[in-house]
Amino acid sequence: MQESLTPGVWGVVATPFQGSALDIDTDSLAGLVGYYESIGATGLTVLGVFGEAAALTAAERGLVLEVVVEETRLPLVVGVTSLYTGTAVEEIRAIQAAAGDRLAAVMVQANSANPAVVIAHLNAIHRSTGADVVLQDYPLASGVSISTEALISVVRACSFVTAVKAEAPPTSVAIGQLTAALDVSVFGGLGGQGLLDELMAGASGAMTGFSYPEALIACVRAWQREGYEAARDALLPYLPLINFEQQAKIALAIRKECLHQRGLIADPGVRPPAASFPEALRPGLRAHLTEAAEALGPSPAVAFTTAGRN
Repeated sequence: MQESLTPGVWGVVATPFQGSALDIDTDSLAGLVGYYESIGATGLTVLGVFGEAAALTAAERGLVLEVVVEETRLPLVVGVTSLYTGTAVEEIRAIQAAAGDRLAAVMVQANSANPAVVIAHLNAIHRSTGADVVLQDYPLASGVSISTEALISVVRACSFVTAVKAEAPPTSVAIGQLTAALDVSVFGGLGGQGLLDELMAGASGAMTGFSYPEALIACVRAWQREGYEAARDALLPYLPLINFEQQAKIALAIRKECLHQRGLIADPGVRPPAASFPEALRPGLRAHLTEAAEALGPSPAVAFTTAGRN
């Protein structure tokens, strides 16, 4: 039996920016991380695709991890941007130095359609760093399409892989095949768009971002306690916003604008090449956020405006 990442909701943390220079907003980041902990996230996924890790310098990635480690005791999965083994190892060593024993695993993308290449890549990473791995299948970000059968063979060959993050549509089909063949946790992503179907297919939960992460947590908990109907009822009021937020090419900008409107980050800015929020969608955003807020009711206070982090 391989070790397996804890089931639940691992929230994907956005990286907030501020001002015309789009510097990292450490106050907003600290508040966002604290908010995830306050609502019961199982853990956090930091420096992923929606954390804009590829648009950060090495020093900025280190700063993000420093803030996160300081602000929460939740376990962390930290994304690795490079698909090349040597630079991935360098990234992971820096991650380990910053996160220490808080690091549950690093998230590494499948870097080839050939399972032998992925196995060699992961084995070299593990030999050099000792890190446990969440294997991410996200062809939209990586440019790599790998079959589910190949993913299964990779995980079977790599005992240090503790979870798979399946984000190649149709995700519920892949998750069903993965969970039938493997003992490790399998998580859905993509903003929770397919969460109910993924849970029915055997998913351990969600590893994704959404501007109302409370909804994802409520859905997964309801599924664990009572099954499909309870999970459906928990998620149903938020499905229009989930669908709105996951629009191709502008999903990141929409999510950050939603987080900003909720008071969870001070500025919704995104770094290029990400597209900015289309003002034509402003009325729709307001309607969806109003509906979601009515479903949630009173929520914990947000404190991203704490004075002067250095």
